[in-house]
Amino acid sequence: MLKRLFDFSASLVGLIIVFPVMVLIGLWIKLDSKGPVFYRGTRVGRDGKKFHMLKFRTMVANADKIGGSSTAGDDPRLTKVGKYLRKYNLDELPQLINVLKGEMSIVGPRPEVQMYVDMFTEEEKAILTVRPGMTDWASLWDIDEGATLAGSPDPEKTYAEKVRPKKIQLQTAYVRNHSFWGDVRIILETLRAILSRRTTQDPEAYFEKLLRKALRSKKT
Repeated sequence: MLKRLFDFSASLVGLIIVFPVMVLIGLWIKLDSKGPVFYRGTRVGRDGKKFHMLKFRTMVANADKIGGSSTAGDDPRLTKVGKYLRKYNLDELPQLINVLKGEMSIVGPRPEVQMYVDMFTEEEKAILTVRPGMTDWASLWDIDEGATLAGSPDPEKTYAEKVRPKKIQLQTAYVRNHSFWGDVRIILETLRAILSRRTTQDPEAYFEKLLRKALRSKKT
C-alpha cells in the first residue's frame, strides 16, 4: 500500500513538473522525423498481464518491423533526436503515465517483451510477482544499454548472452529483498548516475557491488 501511494504521488507530481519539458520534446520529435511522438511497446507486467509501455519515439516509424527489440547505440534506426533522448534517458519520461495508471512502479524490474518472458525459469518467474518499474539495480548496472551493445554485429544475441543473465540475477535479488527505503536508495542512485553520466571501467566489479546492495537492501 505504501509503495503504491508513493508511486501515485511521485508520478503525479513528476508529470506536473516535467510536462513543459515533455511538450518541447514532443515538438522536437515531430520536427525531426515523420511518425508519432510516442512509442507504445507491448510489455509483460505483473502476473503476466500485458500492457503498453510508453516512451518518446527515438527510432524511425515502424522500427519494430525492421529489427529486433534490443537497440545498440549505433543502431541505424535511431533518429538524431532519439540518440540524444536515449543518452540522457529522457525517452523514459512518459512511463510516469504508466506508473500513475498502476501498470508500472517507479522502482521495479524493467518490463520485458513476451519473447524473453517465455525464457524465464520457474525461479525467474518471481519477477512477475511485482509491478515492473522505471529503474532498479539492473537498470543502474546497465544504464546505457545502447553503448553496451554498440558495435555488436548481432545486438539481440549480445543482449541475450551478456546482458540479460546479469539483469535477471539483479532483478530476482530485488524481488526477494526489496523494501521502501531500498527503493528510495535506488531512485537517488539512478538520479545521480543520470546526472553524472557515470560509467564503470569494470562492469563485473560494479555488478558484484550492486548485487551485494540488492541482497542487503531489505535490512536497510
